[in-house]
Amino acid sequence: MKRNLRRYLKSKLFLKYIWSYLFILLLPLVFVTVFIYQSAAGNLREEIEQSHLNQLTQAESIVDGRMKELGDIASRIAYDDRLISYRVHDPFYSREAIDALDQYKSTSSIIGDVFLYFHHDDRIYSSQGLSSLDVFSEKYIFQNWSKDSLMGDLNDVSFPTMRPADRVIRGTYRQQSLLAYLVPITPNSPNPHATVMYLIDESELTGLIDSILGSYKGLAYIFDNHGQVLAANNHGETINGLDTGHLFSLDPGIHSVELGGKAHSVVSTKSDMNGWTYVTLMPSDQFFSSVLHIRSFIIMLFSIVVLAGIGIALLLARRQYHPISALVDFANSKSRNDRGTGDALLPGNELEHIRSALQEYSSRADLQEPYARNHLLLRLLQQGEDRELEPNLLEAFNIRFDRSQFFVIAMERGELADPSQDYQDWQTLASLLAEVDIPGLRASAYSVELPRRDQMALIVSFDPHPAMGSFIHMSRIVDAVRSNILEAFDFNPIMGVGTGYSQAGQLNQSFIEACSALEFHTPSEKGGITFFEKLAPASEEAFWIPKNVLLKLSQSLKQGSHDVSAHMIGEAMTSLKEGSPSPLLSRCICFDILNTMLKTASELGIHHITQEIPTSSAFQSLDEFEGQLRKLASHICTQVQQETKHKESSLKDQMLGYIDQHFMDHSLSLESLADLFEISPSHFSRTFKENVGLNFTQYIWQKRMEEVKRLLMTTQEPLKEIIGRVGYADTPNFIRKFKKETGYTPGQFRKLNHPDGVLLGEMLQD
Repeated sequence: MKRNLRRYLKSKLFLKYIWSYLFILLLPLVFVTVFIYQSAAGNLREEIEQSHLNQLTQAESIVDGRMKELGDIASRIAYDDRLISYRVHDPFYSREAIDALDQYKSTSSIIGDVFLYFHHDDRIYSSQGLSSLDVFSEKYIFQNWSKDSLMGDLNDVSFPTMRPADRVIRGTYRQQSLLAYLVPITPNSPNPHATVMYLIDESELTGLIDSILGSYKGLAYIFDNHGQVLAANNHGETINGLDTGHLFSLDPGIHSVELGGKAHSVVSTKSDMNGWTYVTLMPSDQFFSSVLHIRSFIIMLFSIVVLAGIGIALLLARRQYHPISALVDFANSKSRNDRGTGDALLPGNELEHIRSALQEYSSRADLQEPYARNHLLLRLLQQGEDRELEPNLLEAFNIRFDRSQFFVIAMERGELADPSQDYQDWQTLASLLAEVDIPGLRASAYSVELPRRDQMALIVSFDPHPAMGSFIHMSRIVDAVRSNILEAFDFNPIMGVGTGYSQAGQLNQSFIEACSALEFHTPSEKGGITFFEKLAPASEEAFWIPKNVLLKLSQSLKQGSHDVSAHMIGEAMTSLKEGSPSPLLSRCICFDILNTMLKTASELGIHHITQEIPTSSAFQSLDEFEGQLRKLASHICTQVQQETKHKESSLKDQMLGYIDQHFMDHSLSLESLADLFEISPSHFSRTFKENVGLNFTQYIWQKRMEEVKRLLMTTQEPLKEIIGRVGYADTPNFIRKFKKETGYTPGQFRKLNHPDGVLLGEMLQD
């Protein structure tokens, strides 16, 4: 403490805070004292009214939140398979339905009871079981809501409706003031099939507002958007109906009105969510009685404040400066230039130091998003030119395609020299190749992690050297990449190299060629480098279809790339037309193309394409045959895309199932799951976000929060044990996040939602 104080006193910024607070507290004190004495009643009244307005606004937000919570519960009931009509009425499933509805009841502390009524049914369902409609003439008897009217509302209500508080006789002896909240389900449907009815104790709503009055006498009202009193706490006092209507008509804010011949202070606020108006009403003569107490203490307070002002200024300055000090410590610990400790502050430069650190991290933030960057490049490889792609997106990731030639290298791990070698080396290689410059060959490259964890692609751009051909230049680039890999790592990757193109939008063509070469690779003197251009040179007779065209067609079908497959069919048919073979040979070549496509479909497991096979008449015209082939290719690509989506959906279900079983494991991480499912971390992250709507970290946090809430509501275990059980090690940080999300500390949450309250030790711990 003393060390920190000495450190603070060395800071010019901290000293400025002290002098500022002293100036604010002490200098105006002399003038304010006289003014307070002369206008004590007015000032006191304004403070109380403003405080009540703020608290009333807070109470409004809490009530709105509770109403929204009830709407959310109704939505979940509407889509809960356990609470559909036939399961509710089925004796076999009725117990499960009772438990389900009871669970929904326990999720909100303001619900006294909850009913589920299916329209035009002769029974109604509650957490107590399935009952006849006589429950509203025997167990719940409303004073101003007849059974027939109640049933009419249950069947006809088309939007959420709150009934005013009504005196209800429960059983034969107990009376209670309850509100009924009717929510039709399915929500927002023009034809709801059922209604959820909540019974809410009036004190649950008025108690929040009544606590605002504190020691002051007054009344509290909640009006609906039609001016009808939903709930009230009169404390035995009454006002006539005309005055009640006047209260509802007041604008939100603070008002002075005369009701019943007496001056009153009225604080009013209106909810934007449901249009309800919240009003507190207090007799004004209460404020004047407090002036005597002020005059009794005014002289003593004046003397004490002068002395206490210095201490208060010191505490406020320390409190104001503490977050800045923490930020400076963090900036010092992470800064590239400043490697000193948190004590090594430069007096007077704290804000500048923080600004510099924030600028440094901000400038690097967008460039250090590997998953987004990899997703962008993968889209480019799979789809080619994307018109929807933002022009500045590549620039944001510092990706430049400013050279004249482009090609793709597809790589996968070969046999490891050391079988115990860890997969981490492959990840390290992907990081090292993320951005590569080869200045001697006027080339640069970017790596892309493919969905399989042992495969990656390298997008290479280069400017051809005038003294060598384009293919020779590409060969030297590939050799340079391979040599660098062999020098740094103990494995020899297998490489497939696509053709070079003059536009970056044609990278999908080169990618498919590279994948074809990778699939067709054979060992060579260079150790596993296969060039697509060297797979099968064109035949001496022009009318034969080059084998590399058929390979590329097959690979494009396997990738589900309709554009590339259509292009290769067109190229094959153009080659056939230019060759002008005899009709019999032309027919044989057509069968060769068709067999290539059918064989690829068979390898992909697509067997039901009989209707898409060209008929015999199609072979009479090359143009008609080409159209039939394009149609067949479109069908195969569509099947591949659907199968890919199905596999991703199945992968999503497996991932979620595993996470739901192991989310409390503190060692659970994105990398460990990617390794478990044998996919790259970037593909895992992208697939998870696209299918779930949350990133991995957010989903784990949500699951752990739900489990903590459940344990808080159902057990009396110590908070620290609960947090440790769900896999969270930092208890103070968890409590801060919990309060930020729910508005309550864990102890307060348990006290509000647990029927047995909370242990005093846990409240003190929070």
